[in-house]
Amino acid sequence: MIQLNDIFKYYDNKFQRSYVLKDFCLNINEGEFVSIMGPSGAGKSTLLNIIGMLDVADDGEYFFMDQPAHKLSDKKKVEFHRNYVGFIFQAFHLIDEMTVAENIETPLIYKGVKSKERKAMVADLLDRFNMVAKKDLFPAQLSGGQQQLVGIARAIISKPKLLLADEPTGNLHSDQGKEIMKLLKKLNEEEGITIIQVTHNEEFAQYGKRIIRIEDGMKKSDLPVATLLEQV
Repeated sequence: MIQLNDIFKYYDNKFQRSYVLKDFCLNINEGEFVSIMGPSGAGKSTLLNIIGMLDVADDGEYFFMDQPAHKLSDKKKVEFHRNYVGFIFQAFHLIDEMTVAENIETPLIYKGVKSKERKAMVADLLDRFNMVAKKDLFPAQLSGGQQQLVGIARAIISKPKLLLADEPTGNLHSDQGKEIMKLLKKLNEEEGITIIQVTHNEEFAQYGKRIIRIEDGMKKSDLPVATLLEQV
């Protein structure tokens, strides 16, 4: 589903070139749940943004569902976003002036889904996430955990093939974080959504099937969680 070949990302200063990603290679199959770990500034979020086509590599190849993403036009990238990719952010990124239901509905409006169908899809997700009673509230009236639930509902309402989560539990306390991770695992196992998450939390990283560690823009290790647990 995802293939990165020799990806470089850098910034040129006056006298030197600073690398964010160096010679980075990665393969992720459809249906996997992968956690990316590493210190701050290692290149994790940049990698996620390149995979999500929010950023472009300076060198290398990126194939998404057998399509050369590094050659796609901006119009085609937007199409891929709408149809295949969902994003979950640490800072939630909900629209303050919109209710819970309206926030969740937003991606469907961009996709041109008819109103009646949109309402039915939103109602279904509100029911699944036990948030029917919160549908007319605004983000400021919700707890952090509830805001992130809305963020996840918004990310999956278009039924994406790929879900990208950048520190999805970063602003939550541990119990809320565990609930979010259980939900992500359920989405992966029951609906087959491919998930790539960036996290600093070792425990939450183990909800995935693989852990990729990055340092200084380079891949240091890529191991199944089962293998790592055996080493403990």
